[in-house]
Amino acid sequence: MNMFRIFKHSPSEPIWLYNTLSRQKEEFVPLKKGSVTMYSCGPTVYDHIHIGNLRAYLLPDLLTRLFLYNGYTVNSTINFTDFGHLTDDADHGEDKMMKGMKREGYEITLDNMRRFALPYIESFKDDNLAMGNRPPTQYARASDYVTAQIKLIETLEQKGYAYRTSDGVYFDIAKFPKYGQLGNMDLDKLKAGARVEVNEEKHSPADFALWKLSDMGWDSRWGKGFPGWHIECTAMVFDTLGKQIDIHTGGEDLQYTHHNGEIAQAEALTQKQYVNYWLHNAFVTIDNNKIAKSLGNGLRLRHLIDRGFSPFDYRYWLLQSHYRTTANFTWEALEAARSALYRLRRLVYEELGDIRPGYIDSAYQERFVKALSDDLDTPKALAVLWELVKDKNVSAKDKLATIHSFDSLLSLDLSKDPRSGRAALGVIAEDDIPGEVKSLLEERESARQGKDFARADELRDRIEELGFEVKDTADGQRLKRSSV
Repeated sequence: MNMFRIFKHSPSEPIWLYNTLSRQKEEFVPLKKGSVTMYSCGPTVYDHIHIGNLRAYLLPDLLTRLFLYNGYTVNSTINFTDFGHLTDDADHGEDKMMKGMKREGYEITLDNMRRFALPYIESFKDDNLAMGNRPPTQYARASDYVTAQIKLIETLEQKGYAYRTSDGVYFDIAKFPKYGQLGNMDLDKLKAGARVEVNEEKHSPADFALWKLSDMGWDSRWGKGFPGWHIECTAMVFDTLGKQIDIHTGGEDLQYTHHNGEIAQAEALTQKQYVNYWLHNAFVTIDNNKIAKSLGNGLRLRHLIDRGFSPFDYRYWLLQSHYRTTANFTWEALEAARSALYRLRRLVYEELGDIRPGYIDSAYQERFVKALSDDLDTPKALAVLWELVKDKNVSAKDKLATIHSFDSLLSLDLSKDPRSGRAALGVIAEDDIPGEVKSLLEERESARQGKDFARADELRDRIEELGFEVKDTADGQRLKRSSV
């Protein structure tokens, strides 16, 4: 089995999702029966992503798994922003890609910008996969869609939604009265607090750039420059998924400027609802502080691995919190998550590993799926999993089958074949134990049986020097490779 296998069952529970647009849970009803279209805002690829960023991609993975479990087909896109995202997340500041290129000594050219992005694109894909996330149906790179973005801007201008200034083209939010509906933005307060000197040519402080003039960029009817950040995603959604989609996901900070901009552009173009369900995940903090490289706490997944943790330990830690709740990271909390996941793996790969799976327990399955169908309540789903683990009334073979079924939704790496699972735990197969270590184990067992514990401890030390750890259990000595 692999982490991408999904157990399917006949839907018995409706799926309820918290829609940021309506600020309430709504029953999921797809635009097209049996299929789901989903777009997730991807990273701006000017650097490696940190562990807080990764939470935004656990959300679409859990949704995809739940939809596949219920028999839907899923067409999903994650984008890469490789130009046009300014440092203040609106229309001012330095382009993040150019800032990254200067950091690494690149000459600022379009070709170099694409080249500079490549290692960070691959880094993201590697981290996303390491976390147990299914890749999307397609990745989309913003710079591959510039022609489409220019055409959308031209159409918005023709329809009267855009106006020109000395530094580019802007969307006129006065022409779109619904602007600001995500996050319930108070535009009057925004106008009252605006610094007019920022751009006196803008009709409103909330008007946003569709095209920014620049010495470097692409040619257009307005002059050389580059599209605004928001129009990138609208173009990629239209091209890869269609002009109306079921679900759009992203971090909670994106709803105010970026996603409101997407809605305004798309619906001005089509006069139809752009997205039916908006889902936003909360932040991860570290010791109750925002994660930021400038604060020196921009932990990456590899930093966790360097400390002896698995990406799945981090995934388990994230699953303990609801995706709409801020999760505060500490090393102690991650250690507790690792211990819990290790106990699950010991059960699956050592205690149950050589048992042939039986049947999925329908009562536990119903409760588990009901929890996930209630706006992805992963803490409750984990509680059901642990209740199953401790239930002595469920046979070992049915328990194993049910855990495998749950793992296809949670992706906690509990579905390897037994030998691979034991190897991942560090447990050594009998025929893989070096002869010298076998002899020491036999001698140590004799010492234990003879209650010569001083000799047994001495032999344990010699075994550890050879790169192995030995643990005494009720079933005898258990050997594993040292983690260091």
